[in-house]
Amino acid sequence: MFTGQCIKLSRLDGDIAQLVFDRQGDAINKLDRATLLELARVVALLAADSSIRGVLVSSAKDKFIVGADIKEFGELFSRDDSALDAHMKWANQIFCDFEDLPVPSVVAINGMALGGGLEFALSGTLRMMADDALIGLPEVSLGLFPGYGGTVRLARLAGAEVAVDWIVSGKPRRAAEALAGGVVDAVSPPNLLLPQAMALLRQAISGETDANACRQKKLGGLPGDKASRDAVFSHALARLSKSIGQHQPAAQMAVEAMAQGADCVRDGALDHERQALIRVAKTQAADAMIQAFRNQQALKKLFNRHRANARPVKAAAVLGAGIMGGGIAFTSASKGVPVRLKDISQGQLDLGMAEASKQIGRQIKNGRLSEDKGQKVLASILPQLDYAGFADRDVVVEAVVENLSVKHAVLAELETAVGPNTIIASNTSSLRIDEIAAPLQRPENFVGMHFFNPVPVMALVEIIKGSRTSEVAVSTAVDYAVTMGKTPIVVQDCPGFLVNRILTPYVRAFIDLLADGVDFVRIDRVMEDFGWPMGPAYLMDVVGIDTGCHVFDVISAGYPEHMPKQERNALAVMVANKRYGQKNGIGFYRYENDPNGKPKKTVAEDSYQLLKSIQSAQPKEVSDQEISERMMLSSILEAARALEDGVVATAGELDVAMLLGIGYPQYLGGPLKYADWLGLAKIVELGEKYAHLGPQYRVTEKIRDMAAGGVGFYR
Repeated sequence: MFTGQCIKLSRLDGDIAQLVFDRQGDAINKLDRATLLELARVVALLAADSSIRGVLVSSAKDKFIVGADIKEFGELFSRDDSALDAHMKWANQIFCDFEDLPVPSVVAINGMALGGGLEFALSGTLRMMADDALIGLPEVSLGLFPGYGGTVRLARLAGAEVAVDWIVSGKPRRAAEALAGGVVDAVSPPNLLLPQAMALLRQAISGETDANACRQKKLGGLPGDKASRDAVFSHALARLSKSIGQHQPAAQMAVEAMAQGADCVRDGALDHERQALIRVAKTQAADAMIQAFRNQQALKKLFNRHRANARPVKAAAVLGAGIMGGGIAFTSASKGVPVRLKDISQGQLDLGMAEASKQIGRQIKNGRLSEDKGQKVLASILPQLDYAGFADRDVVVEAVVENLSVKHAVLAELETAVGPNTIIASNTSSLRIDEIAAPLQRPENFVGMHFFNPVPVMALVEIIKGSRTSEVAVSTAVDYAVTMGKTPIVVQDCPGFLVNRILTPYVRAFIDLLADGVDFVRIDRVMEDFGWPMGPAYLMDVVGIDTGCHVFDVISAGYPEHMPKQERNALAVMVANKRYGQKNGIGFYRYENDPNGKPKKTVAEDSYQLLKSIQSAQPKEVSDQEISERMMLSSILEAARALEDGVVATAGELDVAMLLGIGYPQYLGGPLKYADWLGLAKIVELGEKYAHLGPQYRVTEKIRDMAAGGVGFYR
């Protein structure tokens, strides 16, 4: 009947048509413009053929449809509102035409149906789902919400509460939950999906299943009484206003659109969805979060190239136990790479194994590991006080104390115990890789792997390439990090590497604001309102003020031209008074454990008295806007310097590192994407506005040239 590049339409048993998504030359099906064009032709053919009594929809791939083609979003959302509106009306009409076919349809969902893939499935009369498949509407992770009828059809099939939960969370759901929620009509073993979907279709054709009632359910208003529906929407909006706020409006706008269309027939509700989507597509969050997704996709291609150049890692070791070493060992073992965990102290080994056991316990409690699998993971971590078995390790991660002389002694000894091709990786956070590698006989096998704490939670790993590090060592470290479920970013050796280097001017701006007499509680509030998970004072307390003060002093010393010594340093005052933060219960804030054992902060009033020693006699008048501008501009300018210095290869890699490494606000997309949103002309203007505060606000000539040329980091 029809054979295209994305869809095939054929007859089964004479009166049943089978629509198969099968994108040629690709491993997955995407709902891009090419697919929609073919879908429109196929639906028209089905509508015109009176001999067809039913339609079976399936996929020839391992997954049904993974969603839209994100690469098309940039061009699509750059259109003016009328052009975007016309596109959305056209696409929605295709789905409606399929839904309105005079014959029943059954969509057989295998593998995965996400975003537009699930939205199309919802337009079918009935849905049969493989019991190992996943479905969901993850658009909020891109700063968007479903725009092909997802908010309309899901709410009518499953009710307001389920629809709000699925769309606001964006989480993929398993078959049992989808069936219980009314999102699918039946579940099948994967190997029986098509025959059982065909049987369901036959029931609809014969009238055993009322296909018209299934179709009508999606054409009217939402089920349930108005008061109950309104309560669901009101509760969701109140919760969203507290948890996400104004910076990521997609979830809130989706709920508002559902509420506005609740009593409308399908087409009226689709109008509300479409108009809201046009608005959200133009927001900063959507622009930034789509770019962040594209950056992540580009990284996956880069990881594949590294894998082709890497040595396989089948066995690893961690040198230096404790919480960090135990976290690295657990993360490796949990991903199938067994680990030898060595320390010179039995107490430290016990601490490292306790950390691994704690992480395994959490995974078991959360249902992510079975008890049996958890015990196997723990058994694959071998604690030891010697170097037995190190000769057959593919990678050894050194995680000893951050002291250069100690690392020199340990690594020189380690090198004699490992094989000639073993990659040695240092989990240093502040020491230069070239300096650490000084005593090694095989520096080409030495690389940095900077894990962020806590290791099982934090996705980022900086892979630091020294001047003598081989490409094979870099690729092997990258591949090992990917195997561990991490996102590795390759950076060049320099003070602070990438993330901590960019964070340093941000903290320095905080120190300068304190010196100007600004209340640290106010600074925290302003930056948390701006989108940071925690303000700088609270961040320093969590990191450990003594640790942070040392690291930022070391990094600043590496860039004396634009990070000169700060004489009025609040962090140094805190350290001198043994106020280290959460680790000893007192920093900028005071901490006491709640009934669950989690530290709860309260304002430590005596902090104000301590800070007076470094503050001006007459505090400066500083607005909230100035606080956020000084803090954010400092990180943007350092990010630009790092890129110009070649510390990282691309703007995308830098922004991903900042999003994953320190919780840079998601809606900004990273410092360089944020700079593009503001416009580099604005960056130059702000640099001149704050130039009197010191050289860290100096705008580079490269930025000035880019601003003059009207270009940015992504355009």
